[in-house]
Amino acid sequence: MEENRRDAGLVRAVGPWGLAAGIINVVVGSAIFVVPAALAANMGPFAPFAILLCAVAVGSVAICFAEGGSRIASSGGVYSSIDAAFGPLAGYVAGTMLWVSDVLSAGGIAVAFADICVTLLPPELKPTAHALIVVVTIGGIACINIGGIKGAIRLVNVTSVLKLLALAIFLLAGASAIHLQNFHQSVAFSDSGIGRAVILALFAFMGMETPLAASGEVKQPARTIPRALLLAMVSVTLLYVAIQVVSQGILGPALATSAAPLSDAMARISPTLRLLMLAGTALSMFGYLSSDLLGSPRILFAFARDGLLPRALGRVQKRTRAPHVAIACYATLAIVLALTGTFSELAILSALSNAPFYIAGCAASWQLARRGIARAGTPLNFRWLTLAVVVGIISMLVLIAFASRAEILGLCALIGASIVIYVVQTQVALRRSASP
Repeated sequence: MEENRRDAGLVRAVGPWGLAAGIINVVVGSAIFVVPAALAANMGPFAPFAILLCAVAVGSVAICFAEGGSRIASSGGVYSSIDAAFGPLAGYVAGTMLWVSDVLSAGGIAVAFADICVTLLPPELKPTAHALIVVVTIGGIACINIGGIKGAIRLVNVTSVLKLLALAIFLLAGASAIHLQNFHQSVAFSDSGIGRAVILALFAFMGMETPLAASGEVKQPARTIPRALLLAMVSVTLLYVAIQVVSQGILGPALATSAAPLSDAMARISPTLRLLMLAGTALSMFGYLSSDLLGSPRILFAFARDGLLPRALGRVQKRTRAPHVAIACYATLAIVLALTGTFSELAILSALSNAPFYIAGCAASWQLARRGIARAGTPLNFRWLTLAVVVGIISMLVLIAFASRAEILGLCALIGASIVIYVVQTQVALRRSASP
């Protein structure tokens, strides 16, 4: 299906800074506020090297996504590239992996956000307040998105700036409190420990695909998408390394056992800074949700426009030019998951579901380049695309290999169910079209 048909009624209003802010907002979610402790527990002061290794792995995936996005820029983002490269069945399965991963993550982040917000409330009020915060937060962000892409982008930009401001304060205040003796190695290396550290860092880098789902509303996509991805991923890598170094320099061996490393580090400087980090954590989670509600519903919208979901999800609000039905349905599903699940279980399932999608996205970029497909203007034409594809795919296979047997079986079941649903839908559609 041609992109102009899939994206009919939408407006291309997202520039490189807005798209980069959306990517940063999703990638720099809640993970960076807790992952430094887990990395230190497994690698000690050498944890920044795990971050750099994962930056290379996920950076390779980002290059593939940039190549594919510069060739196929439509609603659904990477799903559209996979669909164009390998056909509707592969696109449907990969797209299902993406939106399932996204909605699981959104539900988990909403749970964690509400957990922070109810911290100071009396125990008897916490359950009701927790549920109310989940509903109001996701529902409010959904309403802003239904009001139009420009308002949604403004929300993403504002939350990105405020989140990065809190992290900048952490780095500036923490730089003066670093003690060199805290960088002495105190952790015994093991293969399992290093592997766990790498996987945790990979989790922290995931999320760039979600804002790309709004590619049908990106201005000059052949230039904007690669630039936004480059800007976002370089910024995130530098930020993560700096946070890990400062956390280690302040807390030393205590970093490995900290439940809230950034807050604990600031507590050694000032109680006020500790509260600021707690607020920054909540703000980061809110920013994640604002970016997720911008991008992920566009996957459902693209599915509906392609005839793979009820056509009502493909409707566009006449006044705001937003896919209002898809946004409302996605937000409702995220609320239900948040009210019935926990952060850890939802986050783990989300990260694992993303790996097959990343593999398919890498392979699709290579296939599109090999076939010379370019529907969004002059493509990126990255010289070492094949190397990026190989590194990206191997990295995601490693991620899957570190999952439990039950999780891998569950992932296979989800893929199998997606294939069955697609085949059944296709057969039903063929019978309907053949009937008089």
